[in-house]
Amino acid sequence: MFEKLGHVLVRRRKAVLALFIIAVIATGAIGSLVFSRLQDGGYSDPKSDSAQVTQYLSETFNVQDPAVVLLVDAGTTLSDPDVVMRATNLENAINTDPEVTRTLSYWSSGGSPLFVSKDQKASYIFIYSKDKDPTVATDLAKRILDAYQGKKFGFTIYVGGYATFSYSISNQISKDLALAESISIPLTFILLIFVFGGLIASAMPLVVGVSAILGAFFALYLISLATGVSIFALNLVTGMGLGLGIDYSLLMVNRFREELHHGRSVEESVAITVKTAGRTVFFSGITVMITLASLMFFPLMFLKSFGYAGVTVVAMAVLGAIIPLPAILALLGHRIDKFTVRKSAITPKEDGRWAQTARFVMRRPISIVLLTLIFLGLLTAPIQNIVFSQVDAQVMPASSAIAITAKVTTERFPGQEGNPIQIIIPQSSADSPEVISYREALKALPGIERVDPIEAIGTTLRFSAIHTMSSRTPKAEQLINDIRALPAPSGTLVGGVAADYADSQAGIARTLPWALLWIAIGVLILLFAFTGSIILPIKAVILNFLSLAATMGAMSWVFVEGHMQWLTGSFTVTRTIDTSMVILIAVVAFGLSMDYELFLLSRIKEEHDSGKSNIDAVATGLQRSARIITAAAALLAVVFATFLTSGVTSIKTLGFGVAVAILIDATVVRAFLVPALMRLFGERNWWAPEWMKRFTISH
Repeated sequence: MFEKLGHVLVRRRKAVLALFIIAVIATGAIGSLVFSRLQDGGYSDPKSDSAQVTQYLSETFNVQDPAVVLLVDAGTTLSDPDVVMRATNLENAINTDPEVTRTLSYWSSGGSPLFVSKDQKASYIFIYSKDKDPTVATDLAKRILDAYQGKKFGFTIYVGGYATFSYSISNQISKDLALAESISIPLTFILLIFVFGGLIASAMPLVVGVSAILGAFFALYLISLATGVSIFALNLVTGMGLGLGIDYSLLMVNRFREELHHGRSVEESVAITVKTAGRTVFFSGITVMITLASLMFFPLMFLKSFGYAGVTVVAMAVLGAIIPLPAILALLGHRIDKFTVRKSAITPKEDGRWAQTARFVMRRPISIVLLTLIFLGLLTAPIQNIVFSQVDAQVMPASSAIAITAKVTTERFPGQEGNPIQIIIPQSSADSPEVISYREALKALPGIERVDPIEAIGTTLRFSAIHTMSSRTPKAEQLINDIRALPAPSGTLVGGVAADYADSQAGIARTLPWALLWIAIGVLILLFAFTGSIILPIKAVILNFLSLAATMGAMSWVFVEGHMQWLTGSFTVTRTIDTSMVILIAVVAFGLSMDYELFLLSRIKEEHDSGKSNIDAVATGLQRSARIITAAAALLAVVFATFLTSGVTSIKTLGFGVAVAILIDATVVRAFLVPALMRLFGERNWWAPEWMKRFTISH
């Protein structure tokens, strides 16, 4: 099938290229519309108890969270007549904004102590918007930030709240993405010239990468018409698009050159390239897509979005590599080697240092396995200190308005007034002994500042509990679990930000085993079909988990313990790491590891099927693929490493985690562990029961 496709692409190369250009222009134009549709947040489980509480609050009690929260520091007593006058003028000014429906503060509430700081010199001003969902009022948040942040009306004003956080993080990510791309694209192109050895060849990854990115934007736009898509998905699209463009182009161009240098015609070279490297790209892409599709299992829109983004960008990269790229190679022919800057990249040695490395490793397989396992074990060790949490204001730079506001709020106010725990008790009455007993037990829990009076509509009760710790932390999660463990009236629901966080963590934990099972089964089946071996797929999965464990250990050492900020850039050390980002990094790194595994195994199998012994097949296969794998890994690591320039800690974590995972896998695992284990297993590497061999793919 692939060989026939190669011949068709050669014969129709001009038409294929013309259609490709039209498709890129069309998808780019439509795909650009996705930027206005991307959403912030997405960390909630929509089927959780906390989601039901949100629905009750909105539909039954008509409760709305403030979109923006001002922390107003008067510097003196809040009841001072001059302070009251200036505060009234401030609230009146805010209420002139057409998106503001009302404000609420110490002054406008008649002196409510709920709004007052511990030192009695500062108050909240809650600003409510016309939008029912406060997180979408980002335009309002921007105007409030611009107009009121700092010294205004004789006060020191700090701006926070849901909408402000959404606006701040999306604005920061947009700036960071532009900076990362301004670094990664020119740097990558320079490295591409060095790796490919010529100016013409080095442009091929841009053909695949740019088409993959634009195609993914188009697909995400269509998906956004039906469901929410997180703005964070943009980072994965650009990183994976450029990275896979490099990976797949290196494999295809290298094989095309190899066939040309063996004296074959351009058409034969393209056909063989599509038949061999194209097949590898196709099945490698399917493997990565299966892995990334596991993200769609999770209930959080944030993780689902990365699943959508990952699957679409990989699919587009595969299409770009096996359809327009061969057509371009057919048009270029021998001109692919024009404008040479490094001749050794064009004509690699048949038996060079990678083959020598493989033979060295295979002479001492047990020692190499032990040493590499010790090395990976040392990297893994800090994983024992890993603590999980979720994104809050502390992921922003310490100098940002939202981070400063969060810090001042924690220091100066006695509880999380803006993020209360919300309790809903349907079908009950306020004077019920069960309700009274439950409220008393709730008040006695450590971490609860106070329990507010009951509000009843019909037989549905609602009241709030103010807690002292930050809402999206392990301590808050434990508090929610303690509350839910209390004897409570039938049907009691616990909601609020802390409960939303606890439910999200529980949703991830509940879904994770199924996602892992999907990945394991999918990868094992596909690798078996590709290699015809029972042993090789099992080894591949085990080795990938080993490299992932080492990556998680390194991430814990850096982001939980706070080391190496000279490399990553400064960030607030919270002693925790974002759960969703850990899942994302693990899945992306696993998928890319399988990408390189297929690159290597396909070439080893090709050599073994040609009649070479296991040792010679491994040595030759490593010689002909390791250069591609290490070059692709280095380039992809550069793309993701530029995310370290981000001011958002989560994006730093993504860049660091994926870059480290790629480098560990492409060097330690592929160069040492794989050939050592191939030597130890010998011809048993290729064993499978005869009845199963009919399910394999013919090479």
